[in-house]
Amino acid sequence: MELKQIKTLLEISHSEAIVRRYFVVNGFDGALTMLGLIMGFYVSDRVDLTVVITSCLAAALALGMSGVSSAYISEAAERRRDLAQLEKAMVTSLDESHHARAATWIPWLVALVNGIAPLLIALIIIVPLWLARSGMVLALEPLLAAMAVALVIIFLLGVFLGRVGGIFWLWSGLQSLAVALVTVGLIYLIG
Repeated sequence: MELKQIKTLLEISHSEAIVRRYFVVNGFDGALTMLGLIMGFYVSDRVDLTVVITSCLAAALALGMSGVSSAYISEAAERRRDLAQLEKAMVTSLDESHHARAATWIPWLVALVNGIAPLLIALIIIVPLWLARSGMVLALEPLLAAMAVALVIIFLLGVFLGRVGGIFWLWSGLQSLAVALVTVGLIYLIG
């Protein structure tokens, strides 16, 4: 399916906001989960970088699979219901229409965005860990560098939401960052 067709299906189904929301929400979940996991390792007594990377990858894959499956199941049900209501109102089958294609393809698109967002963001966050494991010297300790990347991503997701919502971008970014810092603080306290 080409990009123009996808855009048409998104417009017909009014799904642009849903896709955007799923990307940000699950991206935030992925970033905060990685931040929490890495912070948990940071406050531990001994840290093996291979164990940290494997744990982060496992969590990222689990978040991705959860995002794909949960979004597909819920979106497919919603799209089928919407199509059935539209067919009932129009008293005709819409099997060969753009609406029917949207009911089929939009759940997959939403599911992919929902699953890829936390996976992709988690992979970006653990890049410093891979670099350190491969022997590259970083400006910060590997776990601190990964946490810094997570905090930047969380701030940028907040900035993006601020721009979408018409809120001052810095304020929105700082609100997101505050959530992340409270999370780090709580993990530090229990560690």
